[in-house]
Amino acid sequence: MGTMVDIEGVAAYRAEPVAPPKGGLILIEEIWGLVPHITAVADRFAGEGYVVLAPELLGDIIGSANGQELMEARNDPDEERRNAVQPVLRGLFSAMGDPEFAAGAVAKLVKVVDALETEPGVDGRIGVLGFCFGGTYSFALAAADPRVRAAVPFYGSAPSAEDIARIQAPVLALYGQHDERLIEALPGVERAFADAGVDFPDHVYPDSGHAFFNDTNPHSYNAADADDAWRRATAFLAEHLR
Repeated sequence: MGTMVDIEGVAAYRAEPVAPPKGGLILIEEIWGLVPHITAVADRFAGEGYVVLAPELLGDIIGSANGQELMEARNDPDEERRNAVQPVLRGLFSAMGDPEFAAGAVAKLVKVVDALETEPGVDGRIGVLGFCFGGTYSFALAAADPRVRAAVPFYGSAPSAEDIARIQAPVLALYGQHDERLIEALPGVERAFADAGVDFPDHVYPDSGHAFFNDTNPHSYNAADADDAWRRATAFLAEHLR
């Protein structure tokens, strides 16, 4: 079990390995915030040997709402419950689209990189991994901070070709075939990475859609693909953070 820490005003969940670390990992949440699923994934990566920091980037937007309850309500078979939560979700999505929010989120993530650099045994071996919202910001942090040595975005939106050209780290991007918007954009993303000369070994799971890794979401979770993605992600991080 990890603990909550404060990183220059950024709340984060911190999990650490029992042995000297293989490196440091920034774990970025889905749109539901720092819910138990994310802290469990952080603990799991700590078990793989990494010092993990999972910052709360959405606290000001979600406010008093419970992210886990929002996710459950959005996927509830009861139409009345789904409709009741729509105003909260619209406000959440609108706030995330604000360029000022995006700049602030990246600035917070850079602070987390700063913190990992001071962790004993990390020695500059820093990666980033995230899901959905966190996948998008895994791309963004890799573009913003050259100290990131590896990035693993799960079903995140890639940045512009101009920002992709700023990425210096290899990127393993993982998608579900039925995540239509991201899959439609993927050929252009692949071209932008190729043009930039950045290693981009993306992988698409033909039987999955968005959020296939989230085992608390029964509507999207695909256990076989999640297991395979875990193997790919851990092998990629081990290779590039060694």
